[in-house]
Amino acid sequence: MAITTLPALPIGAFSALAQPVLTAENVTLRPWTIRDVDAVLQGYGDSSIQHWHVRSMTPAEARAWIEHWPGRWAQDSGAGWALEVGGEVAGQLSMRHVDLHEGRVEWSYWVLPAARGKGVATTALIAATEWVFSVGVHRAELDHSSRNEASCRVATKAGYLAEGTARQRGLHSDGWHDMHLHARLRSAVSVDA
Repeated sequence: MAITTLPALPIGAFSALAQPVLTAENVTLRPWTIRDVDAVLQGYGDSSIQHWHVRSMTPAEARAWIEHWPGRWAQDSGAGWALEVGGEVAGQLSMRHVDLHEGRVEWSYWVLPAARGKGVATTALIAATEWVFSVGVHRAELDHSSRNEASCRVATKAGYLAEGTARQRGLHSDGWHDMHLHARLRSAVSVDA
């Protein structure tokens, strides 16, 4: 069956570029490197991150997770950034899904305990969103458990409007969670962190 619309973004929209290093306020977003294995282990070893992201990692899995991002970038299918504050990894932001035809990306993020409540995720999400919009992305979205109030605050502060609730769509260690969907459109006004 033929698609009757042209793609919003061409193949290579991301992969033709080097994955950027972005800086906003005190947060630097940079591609992951193998020296970040301990930070990834710390993140996925944190009980809160495990709960909301429903995963843990061994050292080998953390290494593989880091090593898979360049391939995702090369295929225009995703990207991962380490969030650095003061030269230390404070969290992560992932463009976990890309739909070139629809010009849409989907984000996920987490912040290590010592950096929580300091605007790290919000600052990073705004910077990355503005960057993907500059590349031509039409819509950026994310979802989170309706019980994850911190993630909801990040999305809202970053200008992502709440669009609805998908009932019992996320399976967590304590059962099924409703998931809130948030989105921003390139045509919407920018926000400040």
